[in-house]
Amino acid sequence: MRVVVKIACLSMIAVLSGCSSLNPFASKIESRNQPAALVDFQPSLSVRPVWSAAIGKAGAFSFSPAVIGNDVFVAATDGSIARLNAISGTVIWRIKAGISLTTGVGSDGNTVVVAGEKGTILAFDANGKIRWKAQTSSEVLSVPAIGQGLVIVRSHDNRIIALDAETGIRRWIAQRASPSLTLRTAPGMAIAGSSVFVGLPGGRLAALALSNGGARWDVAVGDPRGATELERIADISGAPVIAGDDVCAVAYQGKIACFNMATGSARWARPLSSDVGIGIDERLIFAADERGAVMAFTRDAGLNIWRNDKLANRRLSTPTSFGRAVAIGDIQGYVHFLSRENGAFLGRVSTDGSAILSAPVVAGMNLIFQTQSGAVVALTAE
Repeated sequence: MRVVVKIACLSMIAVLSGCSSLNPFASKIESRNQPAALVDFQPSLSVRPVWSAAIGKAGAFSFSPAVIGNDVFVAATDGSIARLNAISGTVIWRIKAGISLTTGVGSDGNTVVVAGEKGTILAFDANGKIRWKAQTSSEVLSVPAIGQGLVIVRSHDNRIIALDAETGIRRWIAQRASPSLTLRTAPGMAIAGSSVFVGLPGGRLAALALSNGGARWDVAVGDPRGATELERIADISGAPVIAGDDVCAVAYQGKIACFNMATGSARWARPLSSDVGIGIDERLIFAADERGAVMAFTRDAGLNIWRNDKLANRRLSTPTSFGRAVAIGDIQGYVHFLSRENGAFLGRVSTDGSAILSAPVVAGMNLIFQTQSGAVVALTAE
């Protein structure tokens, strides 16, 4: 779903033929671009499963677990929502939303938010009891962001809406321009201080004031260029990440870059095309490009210190720092552990054989993945 292109038709085309959708990246799954064979190596990191649970299939969407303290909140397209103990995997509660879901889960520990069909937003309390219901103008694919008493939602028509976390009452709405051709992706959001940082179609990263949705700054991360609309697609991938006083992001057909959170001034930028988000630790930023190469950059200057290109065409997930490793899932359900220092393979485990598209999350000593077939798997490394 993350690489399907949705065309917003021009009026003349709409009259003649109506809107259409296409996937210009179909070559990724053609025989000549099959996932690279897994390389043999001597494992130097002992990785083992701690627990697993079944939540339900993701279908055509991507669902990400949310970890708050010792709890992990998960959801599935059939409306299933669950709160699990992040250490043991014990189900604390499990409910049905009553509608099909398109994304989730956003949570701050007190409020649990998912998005459903036709742009319906549902909020529950920490015990799984419905708190409120709200409606947006179109489908929601981006995970809602929660903070400072607000739930921030981005709908597919590029409206960013702030809802009161307790009541669901709309506090403000910001409308952003959208290019005629965009990836059908779920660019994320991050709340820090008094701002929400929003990834937008067209490769833009914007900082909006939490108080009223006013724009504080807007910068280019994508680099639209080419003779056709298709060639000029340059959308933010994944969620922006906070790195000290900076916010960092990556774009498809664009670059990876870090900007000062207060002013939007660029600290550094490097050419990179990625359709997933970036990971971070105290020293490095990790990224996977659209062809399956995994890279590490220094946080302060953006120096590329290593590159692993042995996972070509495996449609990698967002990389995540985990102990002395960088963990990353792939389309066949494998989780690969690479050295943070040089990118060498340290370990590998398999899950249920289905794609891992959402970003893994860390919960204490556990790393938690959610697969497209609905398995929630916690791993630990020794």
